[in-house]
Amino acid sequence: MDSNARTQPSRNLPAQDSPALGKARVKVLGLGGGGSNAVNRMIELGLAGVEFIAANTDRQALESSLAPTRLVLGPRVTRGLGAGGNPKTGATAAMESSRELAAALAGADMVFITAGMGGGTGTGAAPVAAEIARELGAVVIAVVTLPFSFEMTKRSHNALDGVRLLQPHTHTLITVPNDRLMQVAPRDLSLEIAFRLADDVLRQGVQAVSELITHAGLINVDFAHVRSLMQRGGGALMAVGVAEGPDKARDAIHQALHHPLLEIDSLEYANGALVHFTGGEDLTLFEVSEAVDELRASLSPDTEIILGATTEPSMEGRTQAILIVTGVGGRPMAPAVESAPMAATLAAAPAMEADLDLPTFLRRRVAVGS
Repeated sequence: MDSNARTQPSRNLPAQDSPALGKARVKVLGLGGGGSNAVNRMIELGLAGVEFIAANTDRQALESSLAPTRLVLGPRVTRGLGAGGNPKTGATAAMESSRELAAALAGADMVFITAGMGGGTGTGAAPVAAEIARELGAVVIAVVTLPFSFEMTKRSHNALDGVRLLQPHTHTLITVPNDRLMQVAPRDLSLEIAFRLADDVLRQGVQAVSELITHAGLINVDFAHVRSLMQRGGGALMAVGVAEGPDKARDAIHQALHHPLLEIDSLEYANGALVHFTGGEDLTLFEVSEAVDELRASLSPDTEIILGATTEPSMEGRTQAILIVTGVGGRPMAPAVESAPMAATLAAAPAMEADLDLPTFLRRRVAVGS
């Protein structure tokens, strides 16, 4: 065989000949600056059980990526100098590198695409990458941010156009309006921290789903169940709650349903919900049952609920609830994203050890019963 027959990106790819039997293969593709930053954050925090890919039109920016697989998109179109904030250039670059993207995504059962919408690479390349992943047979979940209102109007228009182009190629689309962060942020929040928080919300969205699939637990959530929920299409709501005390599981669900970043008045359009509890060995069946009752009271009687539970020694005395609700795209979003159909909202997680470097306002717990 000709030694040049293999493309260069394939040298970084993990072996695909014999995937573990019974284990879902999850890949995360970070596109552009925001997506690559989110991937770096996941790697730094030790997110396990997934394969990371970073792709960018900016070769220099890509050099700072921690992802094992890194792709320069459209080297002939952009010469590795970036997309210049033009989504059309980003899309053209992704199409030029479609074979490399397909090789990197091949073999995945589920693909997360994460990007900050509004710029050139993430906005333009995300629909192309999603279409490729879907054609390869993967469940495609996109988690993207929308620009802050103080950013240029052109960037906001680009973001909304990008979301419209992305939605048809995803099974589930989660959009995160960055302005939701500002609603709970102090006035002295620095610009650097604001953008870092936006990147970290992308990380939390991917981590919430991937850990449900890759972590074995007391009550397992298998990939088939997650795939069934995600393939229903439309918008998905994700939120995370953490609580302590005798009613910690129920309080964690309450936090997830009432987090200030969530801003959802009704879940009447939901057609499915997946909730996964992580607690210490002191987590009881009665606590979980009460928590599920709290969730069920907020949903339509016909909503299917899938339950999972895991124990972690570090969670003794505390419980975390990861909530994923599907089918909420039929309800109009808040004005920040009202023109983006099928959009959804992601709430950032309350305090965990890995998040202790985040500002206090994002780690504060919501008062139960408020």
